[in-house]
Amino acid sequence: MAAVAAGVAALSAWAALVPIALPSRDELFEIPNGTWARRMAGDKVEILPSEIHLTQGANDVLLLRNKDNVPQIFGPVLIMPGQSFRLPFETVSVNDFACTAHASGQMRVVVDAMPAAGWQRLKWRALRAWARAPHLFST
Repeated sequence: MAAVAAGVAALSAWAALVPIALPSRDELFEIPNGTWARRMAGDKVEILPSEIHLTQGANDVLLLRNKDNVPQIFGPVLIMPGQSFRLPFETVSVNDFACTAHASGQMRVVVDAMPAAGWQRLKWRALRAWARAPHLFST
């Protein structure tokens, strides 16, 4: 049991102190095929979150991929079927966009500051792990 506790402590120390390096700065969100048709049929399908959090210097490029068979609008941009749109964010900010892929027609993109070493970085990594695989943390 002591070995497990030591391993957890070492992993926590690593996650809190090691600089954040991701394979890509893109945060991908896909609009699946049939989204528009489902909405027109009355389905209140939510394919995109109402608020997306990005981190400056880590994952600060929003990548939207339209796999639907109709164009989608994000802000002032028309994303045709099969196309992708990359939007980099350079500053910490809160941004509201019109978005036809979202049931409310709006989507907020929040760009947070890079977490400092220590508890902030540990919390950032834990929240990202939770968001990517919540089934791994449930009982």
